[in-house]
Amino acid sequence: MKHRVVFSFVFMLAISFGFAQTKEELQAQKSEKQAVADAAQAEANAIQAQIDALPGWKKGAFGVIGGSLSNFNNWYAQGTPNNSSGNIGINFNAFANKLEDKYFWRNSLTVNLAWVKLDDKDDPTDNDSFKPTTDVFNISSLYGQKLSDKWAASALGEYRTTILNNFNDPGYLDLGVGFTWTPLNNLIVVIHPLNYNFVFADRNTVFESSLGAKVMADYTRKIGAIDFKTNLSAFYSYKDSDLSNWTWTNNFSYTLWKRIGVGFDFALRSNKQEALNYALANYSGPIGNEPTFGTVDNDLQTYYTVGLTYKF
Repeated sequence: MKHRVVFSFVFMLAISFGFAQTKEELQAQKSEKQAVADAAQAEANAIQAQIDALPGWKKGAFGVIGGSLSNFNNWYAQGTPNNSSGNIGINFNAFANKLEDKYFWRNSLTVNLAWVKLDDKDDPTDNDSFKPTTDVFNISSLYGQKLSDKWAASALGEYRTTILNNFNDPGYLDLGVGFTWTPLNNLIVVIHPLNYNFVFADRNTVFESSLGAKVMADYTRKIGAIDFKTNLSAFYSYKDSDLSNWTWTNNFSYTLWKRIGVGFDFALRSNKQEALNYALANYSGPIGNEPTFGTVDNDLQTYYTVGLTYKF
């Protein structure tokens, strides 16, 4: 009996040692394969960088789709126990860039739209349709004649408006000339000291076109399954700082499976003309005490969208 116990112990020890040795061998094999894969990926990235540097058109697009739907019946813990609600958000980003040895032509499009609804089933008079909440449309075109590897004389046209509500009211068209600096392959900095900001709007007493300076910075990067884009567009009016504005947008997308992934977009914006226009449209106080550029609160404008993405 004693010999059996000893034999069983030795046998189990041998099995355990064999498993441990096999695990160590597998880990070593994995490390070797991973090193080969990393080297191959580095070579692939280097080749892709060479492809990106070749002259010609470079095109791409990606977007974010986010949304939710809900339905409640007799949910008495909330103020509206019988309701159906939902929200839908769509963000689309596209670019078409022609890069040559002596010049470049960069074009981009950004569209961000969102709708929301709340249907109170106990109120037959409420609006049960989807109503637009986020409404952004931006298109730009930048042409540059290269002066060196980093600098170019350039001309920019950029148009911004809404398309679901109040199309071109307001609408902004920037046309200007100056210089473009490209310190990195993925970073574009536009410096245009001569730029005219055309503003189209029905309320001409608030919105006004003016001459000023335009600064725009755009950084777009793709790292494996990650797509990232950030863009800052700012206008400084030489006539009056109340006519200045800036917008900073950020787009992030991570591909999980094939062309489907998750994404996150957010933006910040400051525009005193829009703030005053909104304040006047919602003012109900005495005549003669309406908001002005000197009294209106120019609160920071923000939006964000989180949801599924599809890479085009």
